Amino acid sequence: MGQEEVSDDVPLEGKPDQMAANIHGENSYDAGAGDLPENDDLDAKKRDTDAEDEIYTQLDGNKVRTLETLQRPLSHLPQPEAPAGLTRDASTGGEDYRVADRSLSLSSSTAMDMTSFGRFIRDRGSTISAAVVKRISSLKEGDDAGNTVKEFNLTGLKVIVRLKDDENEAGDGDYGDIKGRISFFSRSGCRDCGAVRSFFRTKGLPYVEINVDVFTDREKELVDRTGGIAVPAIFFNERLVGGLVALNSLRNSGEFERRLREMAGRRCPESAPRVPVYGFDDEDEARERREDAMVGIIRVLRQRLPIQDRITKMKLVKNCFAGADMIELLIRHLDCGRQKAIDIGRDLARRHFIHHVFRENDFEDSKNQFYRFLEHDPAIPKCFNFRGTTNDDEPKPALTVGHRLTKLMSAILEAYASDDLRHLDYARIGSSEEFRRYTNVVQDLQRVDVFGISADERTAFFLNLYNAMVIHANVSIGRPGPIDRRSFFNDFQYIVGGYPYSLSAIKDGILRSNRRSPYSFSKPLSSSDRRLELALPKVNPLIHFGLCNGAPSSPKVRFFSAQGVEVELRQAAREFFSDGGIEVDLEKRIVHLTRIIKWYSADFGDDKEILQWVLGYLDASKTGLLTHLLNDGGPVNIVYQSFYWSLKF
Repeated sequence: MGQEEVSDDVPLEGKPDQMAANIHGENSYDAGAGDLPENDDLDAKKRDTDAEDEIYTQLDGNKVRTLETLQRPLSHLPQPEAPAGLTRDASTGGEDYRVADRSLSLSSSTAMDMTSFGRFIRDRGSTISAAVVKRISSLKEGDDAGNTVKEFNLTGLKVIVRLKDDENEAGDGDYGDIKGRISFFSRSGCRDCGAVRSFFRTKGLPYVEINVDVFTDREKELVDRTGGIAVPAIFFNERLVGGLVALNSLRNSGEFERRLREMAGRRCPESAPRVPVYGFDDEDEARERREDAMVGIIRVLRQRLPIQDRITKMKLVKNCFAGADMIELLIRHLDCGRQKAIDIGRDLARRHFIHHVFRENDFEDSKNQFYRFLEHDPAIPKCFNFRGTTNDDEPKPALTVGHRLTKLMSAILEAYASDDLRHLDYARIGSSEEFRRYTNVVQDLQRVDVFGISADERTAFFLNLYNAMVIHANVSIGRPGPIDRRSFFNDFQYIVGGYPYSLSAIKDGILRSNRRSPYSFSKPLSSSDRRLELALPKVNPLIHFGLCNGAPSSPKVRFFSAQGVEVELRQAAREFFSDGGIEVDLEKRIVHLTRIIKWYSADFGDDKEILQWVLGYLDASKTGLLTHLLNDGGPVNIVYQSFYWSLKF
């Protein structure tokens, strides 16, 4: 079917299209009345032979006559229908024919040539692109080209442009397919290592970090390759570059880019530092583990002692045995005297293999004193550092275990926390090798002796343990809502030295000298609880700025050393107050304070004492404002800030 192409110059609006009237010809009908054409009225010649239709097209005000020859099938065959808007004649499809309710043609007021329309869209897009390019070029040439982010608006379009600085244009992310490998040895808490890590991240360079505090067996390799234990130690493939000083020297001299491109084009040889293997424990750590000297005796007792439920002091105690029964079994098994058996029983209690059902004594040879194995305590299986059975290895010193846990947690923060340590990626932490090793090491806390460490060591130990437990809790059970927040701090527990410790027991029982938590009517530790011996002799208000509960309004997470815990706590308080923990409105004479101080006002004192205390931890500007308010004799109002509990993620 030959249709005359409409010229590009035809206006989109004009006189009514004559085509619509000519298409119907003698077969037009009133569709609105619902009348259908009769087959007998149709022209047989138009059905069986070629027909010539005269069609007039309005072009530039003149009628142009065009002829179209329509070839139609025989009458007994199905009659085709053209797409909507292109039909020249009504369909004559036999006796079941019904008129389709569609427009036969477009009026000249709405008709549009699709080729012209596509050309319009293409030209419009080119115009917008040219405008964007022109504006970007003007940004680089203009006076305001020093800014890194530009924003401008075109009609219906908002464009934001980030301009690369000269250093980044030198080759950030422009190294092609890197065949080699960048690797460096590091330690947790090393500032130089953090600077190297940040540099590679900024450059967009892939790297392999080998933290010798996480992968302890790699420290020997570090010594063999560098001749010492200094970190960071950077390698391009197998070639030692050096530390942070060497890296800065290469950057300043321009040699860094050359060496980097040389390394990028060469495949990494097998002699380069290998990528750490995940999912396997270090052989050195496995060799260091030794079974407890009493484990043979305890295995016999677990198998042969009569374990049953008993009633004592009007209470039902489950899974216990009498002290006298254990003594009799020891005498028979070891062929020793009674006093020797009693000494062994007390040694087992001191090593936290067994304990009194009410924690009233260490061990007594009596039919009326009942004891349990540690794993039979109803609270122990709920602890998150317990895996079905107790750790029967020789207990390590508490400070050694604490130091190892702190190193692992510091490595987690360096890898999966934001630069300001306020946002942690708990999903990635939960699947990381550092966290897997942490959950293994934390089992060593089950039978450590924490009663023999000093007050400063105790403070650092429990501060670090609290912060590590909060991260573990967020990974394992998720952040609680407003309703189950109390259970989060009371039910998530570790076994430490044979006793279960919740977050509340550590914070309020140990670090706050057994004081009630906000909105609570009871103290976390009873008067007969031996853990009271661990409670700090005096409350230090600074501990509140060293504890992170995972909320945006809490202090940022950090870990402390036993030697410098007091200095580090002071620094934590200063950072917290400088980061929005206090705001002074001189005009309204209002001091906006963190709600932590309101909750724990018993640790800080009354309002006047609080403001005097806070003065020692403010920067110069805030100190001046607060001092002016306190010394001019006028009233000072304290307004406590809202506390946001949403998860730091």
